[in-house]
Amino acid sequence: MHIGLVHYLVVSALLFSMGLFAIISRKHAILVLMGIELVLNAANINFIAFAKYGGMNIEGHVAAIFVIILAATEAAIALAIILNIYQHFRHVNVDEVDDLKE
Repeated sequence: MHIGLVHYLVVSALLFSMGLFAIISRKHAILVLMGIELVLNAANINFIAFAKYGGMNIEGHVAAIFVIILAATEAAIALAIILNIYQHFRHVNVDEVDDLKE
């Protein structure tokens, strides 16, 4: 059995779907962050797969490294925000955190 571009795209679509479901459900802030990470990892799989099979050569790898750096900074900033929310409200339920607007 030969693993081709279609296999990578199917795995990427599954990861993207799970991440999108985690973001849309919005029950817990950590779940939303994990969903964003899944979506970014699905994009990385696409970049690397198209770099291998689509002739993008190094451009796909550079884009994937950029997304990894973006995901690391997003996780650090988002965790700092979540810790601040927890200190203020004593929970991290995204639906109940609307008092920060004031």
